[in-house]
Amino acid sequence: MARVIGILSGKGGVGKTTTVANLGTALASHYKKKVIIVDCNITTSHLSLYLGMYYSPVTLNQVLTGKASINEAIYDYHVPGLRVIPASLSLKDLRGVDVSRMSKVLKKLSGEADIVLLDGAPGMGREAMSTMRSSDEVLFISTPFVPSTMDIIKSHQVALEMGTKPIGIMLNMVGKERYELSVEEVEQLSELEVVSSVPMDKNVLRSLALKTPVVLFDQASPASRAFYELAGKLIGEKYIPDNFFTRLAKMFGFGKKK
Repeated sequence: MARVIGILSGKGGVGKTTTVANLGTALASHYKKKVIIVDCNITTSHLSLYLGMYYSPVTLNQVLTGKASINEAIYDYHVPGLRVIPASLSLKDLRGVDVSRMSKVLKKLSGEADIVLLDGAPGMGREAMSTMRSSDEVLFISTPFVPSTMDIIKSHQVALEMGTKPIGIMLNMVGKERYELSVEEVEQLSELEVVSSVPMDKNVLRSLALKTPVVLFDQASPASRAFYELAGKLIGEKYIPDNFFTRLAKMFGFGKKK
């Protein structure tokens, strides 16, 4: 049965969609999990753009209007094990969309993957709440500043009321400047664990321009390593970088339990 993890934020622009694309790619490519990532941000859908997918004849929009099944909206990505359910980029495809059906239609993915990541809308509108209701667990994305942290506090309270298990907070675009909140301050304010700190990294911007996840663009970059480590933490595995020495160790069976 698939674990359904909602990726949510109190504000837009904190890197939520980037996180979904990179965690999904890391889980599939490095940890060999079957992963489906879903763009649940219907009104401002960006996930497919981040992945260079410009044409998707069937999307989550058609599924939520009852015109298509959820399986018809699943597309293979070029990373083995990773599949994508995009939302429509067209304004006309918003007509008749019923986001209250989201939980019902996403339940049909139960046997299709090990992990389903939901890219929710920011804030606490109908789309974000529907994403939270559809999730077994939720990972909050924030930046190390007071406004985005305060919005996480509200979202956390709603998650608890819904019975959705909070995984914690991923702090994004961390620059270690004096004016930023520390991990300890964010945890004290939110009463949530900061499970990952992803550093400010220009490679993320470069990868976005090339429409490819940074974990594929530059596996050794600081942000990539943080995403790989977080992906491992989500499934209880330690991240071991895939390099010449680790491949050699695997080839000869070093480090295997006897």
